[in-house]
Amino acid sequence: MEQDIQTWISVAAYSGAGIAMGCGAIGAAIGEGYTAAQANYAISRNPGASGDIVKSMLVGQAIAESASIFALVVAMILLFTNFSTESYVTVSVVLSAGLCMGLGAIGSGIGSGFPAGAACIGMSRQPGTSARLTTNMLIGSAVCQTPSIFALVTSFILLFTNFSDRPLSPTWAAIIGAGLASGLGAIGSGVGGGLVAETSCEGTARNPEMAAPVTNIMLLGQAVTQTTAIYGLLISFILMFKTFPASDSLAPSMALLGAGLCMGIGAIGPGIGEGLTARSAVQWVSRNPKSIPELTRSMLVGQAVAESTGIYALVIALILIFVM
Repeated sequence: MEQDIQTWISVAAYSGAGIAMGCGAIGAAIGEGYTAAQANYAISRNPGASGDIVKSMLVGQAIAESASIFALVVAMILLFTNFSTESYVTVSVVLSAGLCMGLGAIGSGIGSGFPAGAACIGMSRQPGTSARLTTNMLIGSAVCQTPSIFALVTSFILLFTNFSDRPLSPTWAAIIGAGLASGLGAIGSGVGGGLVAETSCEGTARNPEMAAPVTNIMLLGQAVTQTTAIYGLLISFILMFKTFPASDSLAPSMALLGAGLCMGIGAIGPGIGEGLTARSAVQWVSRNPKSIPELTRSMLVGQAVAESTGIYALVIALILIFVM
């Protein structure tokens, strides 16, 4: 049975909403569950500090929930907006927006649970450091949400920009590629940032006097872990805002779709790897304060090497867009 264009747009919007909320629930649920598990362990270790631990658990879970709320917002927009247009490009737009936000929420949800869990355990060991641990947790968890915000921005641009005047092919592939680049690219950075923040909370509890240096190294390490998510955002912007000439050939479409996949998948490993590197550096800063310069240098060099694979993905993605 032949379907009109509005039917196809509705199918894509409903599918995009389901993907956004379905995938968006994964990371937040894992992060919240991890936080609660660590809080249970912390309370069993020091029942007298249960009040502060439960408060910290709830605050940490609320932050981890943020990414899924972003996904909920995008899903609701997709469900209740009337996308009236005569262009089949809109089909790819609404589907890509859902893909982008759903995938982009996974890493941030998981990553935000790590510092929240570590803060709970830290309070059971050092009840007097509750305020410092809460501050450190809030800062670290907030940075973990950055990649999901990139995905949210990309989704909003897709939903509120008019692409209907562009040719269907290869624009449909560029739009889907944009969603995949930003969505997949957010996963590694979200998880990696959480690994760094987790150890920062552990270090603050272990050596409260080193809270400021530990937080500074944490932020530096997290900043580097965010770069591959930025690469994904960059490729998304190029794919969304560059106008591509109409083509009946499948090759240009596959090149643009491949660019988005290349950058999105290629950003996952570096984000996590850089997080592991910074995690170790932050851990030893609290234990051996005299080695801060050496640890910082080693961390940055190690992260730079791990970053190279993300740069390779960026180069190939740019070649696919501008050369092929």
